[in-house]
Amino acid sequence: MEIILSHRSALEYWRFYGSMKSAIAEDRRKHLPTSHPNLAQIRSAVPSELLYPINLLINSQTTIRNTKTIQSRLFTGQTQKGCFISIGDGLAVSSPAFCFFQMANDLPLVELIQLGYELCGTYSLRDTEEYSPGEEATDKTLYGRPQLTDIKEIKALTARLKGVNGQKKADRALRYITDGSASPMETIITMLLTLSYQLGGYGLPMPELNKAIYIGHAGKRKTGKPDFKCDLFWSEANLAIEYDSDFYHTGADRIASDANRRFSLIEHGITPISITSRQVRNRGEFEKRARLVARKLGKRLRYNEKTFLKANHDLRESLL
Repeated sequence: MEIILSHRSALEYWRFYGSMKSAIAEDRRKHLPTSHPNLAQIRSAVPSELLYPINLLINSQTTIRNTKTIQSRLFTGQTQKGCFISIGDGLAVSSPAFCFFQMANDLPLVELIQLGYELCGTYSLRDTEEYSPGEEATDKTLYGRPQLTDIKEIKALTARLKGVNGQKKADRALRYITDGSASPMETIITMLLTLSYQLGGYGLPMPELNKAIYIGHAGKRKTGKPDFKCDLFWSEANLAIEYDSDFYHTGADRIASDANRRFSLIEHGITPISITSRQVRNRGEFEKRARLVARKLGKRLRYNEKTFLKANHDLRESLL
């Protein structure tokens, strides 16, 4: 009997084991199981790190069972290429792209967008019951893992699932997601800047995240590298936002390194704007930087103050 982990259990799986995705072969197609496994089968097959109840995917012919061990998650659409990944021993898991689609029915829109950045980025949140996205504690976040999926893959799968419950919400969320975020705070900054006024963001154009900028041999003598990555980069304006993490950007050596990096950016015609965690958390300070970015991009912030302030407050409460 095959067990298919889905929804929250699939998300937990990818958060713990995402760095191993490159070693797993994706199945072309997979039929949903017609009966539930028993408790012994679940305990022997399911990774111990996953929380109970385990979310299992079923179809309309499977008897629904919800207990302290199992939560049945019904899927009535036709399974598509890219929906599942076999991980051996009779166990399969919803692919990262399909997991995003499934979570569209479980999460508010802003949280779904935030999840999309994580799945299309190079970090994973850990200890989800206690984690606050604005935190920078390294024991709660896995940094530098391989990208699990990307916008192109999610859009392609979502298009093949047209009409299935959750598809419209997934499509809406995808408008506000881009690839390459390397940390929860990069995601938060990008969302605050680019979400629509209605959702509480400043409606600015989407930047490239962690864009590699070549600085050549002269730059390498100053920074130790022939190129470096800008956290957020708008190529049309040669504009970069550099996030100064409270955790990583302390100490004389690090401060000197950051200064050399910014000088190299300026030398190559790029305008860097620095932002700290404290400034992200302060609404007034963050808006000053949002207005500066808008001006550099040739844009103006035009929002209805009364409705925007409420939406912006709600967004910041959700993200920070």
